[in-house]
Amino acid sequence: MIDSQQQLASRIRELQAQIQAGAFETAADQIAPLLEQHPQSQDLLYMAAVCARYLQRTEAAFDYLARLKKAVPDFGRAFQEEGHLRRATGDLTGALSAFQLATRYNPALLASWRAQAELFDQGGNPTAATEARAQADRLSRLPKELFAVTNYLHEGRVLHAEKIARAFLHKNPAHVEGMRLLADIGTRLGVHEDADFLLETAIELEPENLQLRIDHVQVLRKRQKYEAALKQAKALLERAPDNPTFRSIYAIESMQAGNYVEALEIFDSVLADLPEDLATLTSRGHALKTAGQTDEAIASYRQAVTVYPLHGDAWYALANLKTYKFSDEEIAAMQAAFRDPNLSHMGRVHIAFALGKALEDRANYEGAFQNYAEGNRLKKLQVRYTTEQMREEFASQKTHCTRELFERRSGVGHDDPAPIFIVGLPRAGSTLIEQILASHSMVDGTLELPNILSLAHQLRGRKQISERDRYPRVLHDLPDAELEALGRKYIDDTAIHRRGAPYFTDKMPNNFRHIGLIKLILPNAKIIDARRAPMSCCFSGYKQLFAEGQEFSYSLEDIGNYYCSYVDLMDHWDNVLPGAVLRVQHEHVVDDLEGQVRRILDYCELPFEQACIDFHKTERAVRTASSEQVRQPISRSGLAQWKHFEPWLDPLKEALEPVLQAGVTHAK
Repeated sequence: MIDSQQQLASRIRELQAQIQAGAFETAADQIAPLLEQHPQSQDLLYMAAVCARYLQRTEAAFDYLARLKKAVPDFGRAFQEEGHLRRATGDLTGALSAFQLATRYNPALLASWRAQAELFDQGGNPTAATEARAQADRLSRLPKELFAVTNYLHEGRVLHAEKIARAFLHKNPAHVEGMRLLADIGTRLGVHEDADFLLETAIELEPENLQLRIDHVQVLRKRQKYEAALKQAKALLERAPDNPTFRSIYAIESMQAGNYVEALEIFDSVLADLPEDLATLTSRGHALKTAGQTDEAIASYRQAVTVYPLHGDAWYALANLKTYKFSDEEIAAMQAAFRDPNLSHMGRVHIAFALGKALEDRANYEGAFQNYAEGNRLKKLQVRYTTEQMREEFASQKTHCTRELFERRSGVGHDDPAPIFIVGLPRAGSTLIEQILASHSMVDGTLELPNILSLAHQLRGRKQISERDRYPRVLHDLPDAELEALGRKYIDDTAIHRRGAPYFTDKMPNNFRHIGLIKLILPNAKIIDARRAPMSCCFSGYKQLFAEGQEFSYSLEDIGNYYCSYVDLMDHWDNVLPGAVLRVQHEHVVDDLEGQVRRILDYCELPFEQACIDFHKTERAVRTASSEQVRQPISRSGLAQWKHFEPWLDPLKEALEPVLQAGVTHAK
């Protein structure tokens, strides 16, 4: 009996050596009993498939590959092995498709590129063969360390890839591809500022390297530096105006910058040439949705899934409209796609969440919960969040951000009163509050701005393990002039999102972690805590697939613990900054819209305007999951949806026990 991962790893190395020596029968006999103990093992399933192919046990090989692709959906080597198997059985069309999928999931698979080149040549497509051969040649020229980094990256072993990439760049500090790969690693780990710096440096060294510029556009977008991203995208387009990839990139950045008319014109021009381009169809749908053209957005998403039923992004985009109802045929198509072994990991996540929404609309709550749970389980495999680390971070804020600190630093910071921060948990009603305020003539509604989170990251520094609490401890030591400069920088950097009104909203929910920082650099800023009843808020977050930044939401226990810690930290801010934060309970807004609107406007020192009551009539771009809901009159329909799922929510109730027992609403 193998009873430890270390022992299993040792046995796998022995089996790999046997396979490399050609002892396929011996290896296969030893793999079989191990697979009974470890049926989901990526390495065992892969080796079993390889042995079966060499032993000409074709049916068994395909079975192992089907199990492998289900266990590890994006494992490029599984598709490469399928390509070899189909080629051996004479299925050249299937082989080519498998090799193409292999390089989609792992572009470092040299054998798959070479196989594609050969198959394209045999099929009379010399252009595609030349392109595949060029990719193979590029990979073969990479230093062995960077070849390994590329492989590890696309097999999900990001930390191992980072270790090798950093060691390589230490010896070769000006190696452009090394910088690009380390930037890619930084992006995957959420360290977008480091990625930005690396790519800027690499572009200075190789200004004609277009892949660097494409990567840089994506990083700038993640940092919400939309003006800079648009500038880079325009430079790409000017180099090759007819390049459909560059046109799509420019359209996406135009959309992010708020230029929806121009973006949609470009998307349409790309689709005129490439009517089945999935990325363009989906991006066009996103632009139409954000601009409030829901029917047109639906048509674009539906066209994408018609072209490719495994396109999970578009299925989930339909579900994420919240108001869309799936037909019986569409539900059947999603279920079939979910069973398809070629569905990618994120495709599986997207479709699981979409099926959850579809079945919930049919009142099939057990089936809906099973899909929500599976989507969350799959997504959680991709995140590194832990409740323990979150609690340490929150405790550090409470330790260092004391009443004494704020009394001692009273009067410092930048005095601009323009920002209105809306904080809290996602799905707590913050978009509704933002829409109410953005309907006022004196307030610009912007986005979930990353500037405060970025500043906190800078203050935290690079020694995040040895000096875990450097931020917020450093707030005691920053000179008054630097606090003022940081506040002024925030105002300057966010100016691009404003349209000339004297006030603007910043609706980044996670800013509640940094209220101490906000009040030190922007003492006259307003802060609104959007709060929703615990079970409603947490379950609504659990069934929502977020783009990024809400890693706590993919487990009932994690999200319940996070809610409790959020309430505790907000209590701390109330104690050390009395009166600084206005708490707005979502249920109170639903029950008494006008009363709560007047309360919000009074706190923000804004005169009453009827447009804030009629918020659903306001035409503006809304990019959050609630975009369609805030374009409709207020409704009570979503307040108690969680009760339909109560039989499966005991883990959430247990995690929320402290606030449920206290009856926390904290409305003031």
